[in-house]
Amino acid sequence: MGATETPRKPAPVHPRRVTPDVEIGICLGTGGIAAGGEDVLAAFEEGLAATGVFGVVKPREDVCEGACSSITGTGCRGMCAMDVLVDVTLRKDGRESTVTYGTVTPAMVRKIIEEHIVGGQPIEKWIVLSADQPTSHNEFYQYQDRLVLRHCGKIDPEDIDDYLEEGGYQGLYKVLTQMTPTQVHEEIFASGLRGRGGAGFPTGLKWKFAAEAPSVDGQKYFICNGDEGDPGAFMDRSVLEGDPHVVFEGMAIGGYAIGASEGYIYVRAEYPLAIKRLKIALKQAEERGLVGGNVMGTDFRFHLKIKEGAGAFVCGEETALMQSIEGKRGMPRLRPPFPAISGLWARPTNINNVETLACVPWIITNGAPAFAARGHEKSKGTKVFALTGKVKRSGLAEVPMGLTLREVIFKIGGGIKNDKPFKAVQMGGPSGGCLPEELLDTRVDYEELNQTGAIVGSGGMVVLDGDNCIVDTAKYFLQFTQAESCGKCVPCRVGTKRMLEILERICEGQGQSGDLALLEDLAQNVKAGSLCALGGTAPNPVLTSLKYFRQEFEEHIYDHKCRAGACAALTVYWIDAEACTGCRACARACPVDAITGEKKEPHIIDPEICIRCGACYEKCRFDAVRRQ
Repeated sequence: MGATETPRKPAPVHPRRVTPDVEIGICLGTGGIAAGGEDVLAAFEEGLAATGVFGVVKPREDVCEGACSSITGTGCRGMCAMDVLVDVTLRKDGRESTVTYGTVTPAMVRKIIEEHIVGGQPIEKWIVLSADQPTSHNEFYQYQDRLVLRHCGKIDPEDIDDYLEEGGYQGLYKVLTQMTPTQVHEEIFASGLRGRGGAGFPTGLKWKFAAEAPSVDGQKYFICNGDEGDPGAFMDRSVLEGDPHVVFEGMAIGGYAIGASEGYIYVRAEYPLAIKRLKIALKQAEERGLVGGNVMGTDFRFHLKIKEGAGAFVCGEETALMQSIEGKRGMPRLRPPFPAISGLWARPTNINNVETLACVPWIITNGAPAFAARGHEKSKGTKVFALTGKVKRSGLAEVPMGLTLREVIFKIGGGIKNDKPFKAVQMGGPSGGCLPEELLDTRVDYEELNQTGAIVGSGGMVVLDGDNCIVDTAKYFLQFTQAESCGKCVPCRVGTKRMLEILERICEGQGQSGDLALLEDLAQNVKAGSLCALGGTAPNPVLTSLKYFRQEFEEHIYDHKCRAGACAALTVYWIDAEACTGCRACARACPVDAITGEKKEPHIIDPEICIRCGACYEKCRFDAVRRQ
């Protein structure tokens, strides 16, 4: 399936016929919509129309009488903690200026229109980003290198012309007109791109195996794994919502490289907005001849289908995912044979995750050396992380591989909320591990992180502070993997259950002297004997927690103490009479009326009634409520 001698160029870009005087971009990713983005968009449309100064147009409309404005809904910008984010660009007298407002509500829109858009004076107290006047939030983007997220927050994901104007589908055009399939997978291999789904396997080598695999009927398949199930991870979702065409283009390039004529995008049904936009984008791409039959006028055929998964975490594993597509229960199978040899319907199949595929068009367009110039040693390019937990600036951050954890958390993330002490960072989700403060200078690098016992994984990065209990955190992740186990193999099904029972006993103050040795023994057996990566990596959070925070486990078992106060059975709350002002805030917060005392007099907690929920501790502003 190569290119014909006279290939048709990509569908021509529908150029902007109007350059609006005012251009407004509103975050309508899942986070933006949840924060009220659709109401903000409606308020801008109504407010601008009501001024009588600006006509509201689409950028590709033919005419605009007088001054005009354009309002666009975009994907996620990454700075999720500040949603709803609104970009306002003004053009006047040949000059252009852009500022970004954060936490915008419909009530703020009128003032933005009156003072900034009509009056020309930005409202400084609401600005979170400005090229002319740096803010405290500029640091969020300063250390990033947005390659995968290059279009997210910039284009309308439901308008293919926006993607084409940014050079979209030019990479596919290049491979169909200038490159052989072998040259394509060699170029990807030369770039150093490794699988961003967690395994870190060289993408070009994976494509080579599938390309060289024989097929009895010539049929091969190319699959995008969008089954993002790690707690706290939303990297793939944001790309699918904000830039769906980049995934289609990456898949089509991959399909050409391995000789596949059909592709599947496997997305969990819990991502309704991503699925909606994928369907819109697929229809547009098919209408333009960018996927389907005779792509771009060549003899290359690549038909795409969207498959909605039912939400099983195990379906993120390649063989279980293929079982699900085939209509079977999603359960892993033994390998070999590997999918490249015998995958979907026993045909050669290649599977890459969303982030990996989003890198492919950029590599083809800009060249392998440009991608390989980014990164560190064997870890090339960039990596997107979902930065969550006890960090000041949570959201999506795309950083060059090789940046340290300290730089990501304290530069991009702005440090720990309320300036509390850093406790740990959970890397790689339920397959990863907890790393302590002394390892903050570890680089974001496959090999370097693997040496710590954690992994890069798909990109989850959960930051913990002193109020988090490491034992409880390890229990949480093990609860997740144990519940998501498909049950096919005994080590995972039974081993994780026994490990979880031990952790639950420890958190309830019933730990025994041999529990830690038993935990480690079980963990090693689960890792060694499990059928797939879910069981093989499930013990990682427990093992790394024991390695770096063993003292906390021992305190739970021998001292019956939880230093973080997170394990209710091991925590006692009391009030320091000298610090208590009698404000009654703690008493109002207590759900069981365990706190008594007169106003402006020291209060007392009745230990017989107290349920150790911690509400009083969180509410006290005078540090009078203590726990031990």
